[in-house]
Amino acid sequence: MYIIGTEHLSIAKIPAILQTQIELSTEAIANMQACRDYLDKKMQDPNAVYYGINTGFGSLCNVRVENKDLEKLQENLVLSHACGAGAEVPQVIVKLMLLLKIKNFVYGNSGVSVQVVQRLVDMYNADVLPVVYEQGSLGASGDLAPLAHLCLPLLGQGEVYYNGKKQAAAAVNKLMNWSSISLQSKEGLALLNGTQFMSSFAVYACLQGMHLYHSANKIACISIDGFDATLQPFDALIHAVRAHEGQIFTANNILETLADSQLATQAKSQVQDPYSFRCIPQVHGASFDVLQNAITLVEIEINAVTDNPLIFPKEDKIFSGGNFHGQPLALQLDFLAIALAELANISERRTYLLISGQRNLPAFLTNNAGLQSGLMIAQYTAASIVSANKQLCTPASVDSIVSSNGQEDHVSMGANAATKLWRVLDNVAAVLGIELLTASQALSFRDANKTSTTIQNYLASLRIVLPLNTEDRILSTDMKVCKEFIGTAV
Repeated sequence: MYIIGTEHLSIAKIPAILQTQIELSTEAIANMQACRDYLDKKMQDPNAVYYGINTGFGSLCNVRVENKDLEKLQENLVLSHACGAGAEVPQVIVKLMLLLKIKNFVYGNSGVSVQVVQRLVDMYNADVLPVVYEQGSLGASGDLAPLAHLCLPLLGQGEVYYNGKKQAAAAVNKLMNWSSISLQSKEGLALLNGTQFMSSFAVYACLQGMHLYHSANKIACISIDGFDATLQPFDALIHAVRAHEGQIFTANNILETLADSQLATQAKSQVQDPYSFRCIPQVHGASFDVLQNAITLVEIEINAVTDNPLIFPKEDKIFSGGNFHGQPLALQLDFLAIALAELANISERRTYLLISGQRNLPAFLTNNAGLQSGLMIAQYTAASIVSANKQLCTPASVDSIVSSNGQEDHVSMGANAATKLWRVLDNVAAVLGIELLTASQALSFRDANKTSTTIQNYLASLRIVLPLNTEDRILSTDMKVCKEFIGTAV
């Protein structure tokens, strides 16, 4: 059981939290109840006017709504904003959205009732995961459309996945003995405002990106021995005089992985290796540094309050601000996409060299080139995917478009950055899988017993699911196996 309250939520803890139940802390319940009581008291003033609490939304902010209609106002908000389009959001992201939406409320600045948040907790614990769509958020007024779909089941509306089956939320609510909730003043707006769509993708990207970074290092080690490259460029002295943390860490990681490799330390005929081998610390290390920075920034975001308006009971203040604006995330998501795509860029170059017939390796890593094509076309596929990533890495955050009749006149497009990054992550895993396929094949033409113990054990596990390629066969199957072997962090 994970007790969710105001304590710092680290990204490193999230994979374990996703595998367990959660419960609201006593402090979180008290915070939320105090804020709700304060808001209810403020709403007794007949002259009080607060954006989104007793007014319309967006450019309708100056339209006053009578107290008797406030519950209908919040219900209408959720229904009208549930206008997502495109593909369904992966369920792991939806579960993260629930977790991070709950976390947003525990500080008691949003005005939501304990009942509403507890229902989100119940949905999380029961794996009742709403159907959410990728398209619809501008990443500025909060992730309005995705979060509306996330919260429709509170009203008995929309669809959810439960027990692996897509069903009407109303039917699952009945099965779980959950009554539909009548939203009070501010609650619909609090549910829809916030960056939890963007930040959930960002959390996943940080976790999976770091996993792919470590996989890229290990696979590069197989390529190093497969290509008979030298370890000289990884010497600590080189990296100490530049002093980038990621570069130093990567070089040391490569040396540790290949520490007992006889292949790596044997005499070499070449003076130096191509950049895709020689500059692994500089390239992989730069991506590592971006990941580290992203983790720091994303952790700030997931521990923040990002809905609107914000309520400060102790200070007797209610402010309409812009904490829902996704610019900090949008910039970082774009940068992450570029940094992670570079792991695939340099990986594809190593794949190309391994099949090129150099360093006493047979062309295309087959003993019967001509009759057989070997791994020739696997490199084509890697090249295609790398180019697709270049297209996906066009930044979304430099774009903006006016919405809500000009009231919302600058947006972050962070949601588009997030969904593009999801595709980049999948592509990077595919390209690394192709390098793994190629490097492991190349190493079979050496004395594989002379590589390091770490690599021998890694390849022994791979060979359980992927036999050595001794004659032409369908490579898409092999590439899929390698990609799945690399795995995911979440």
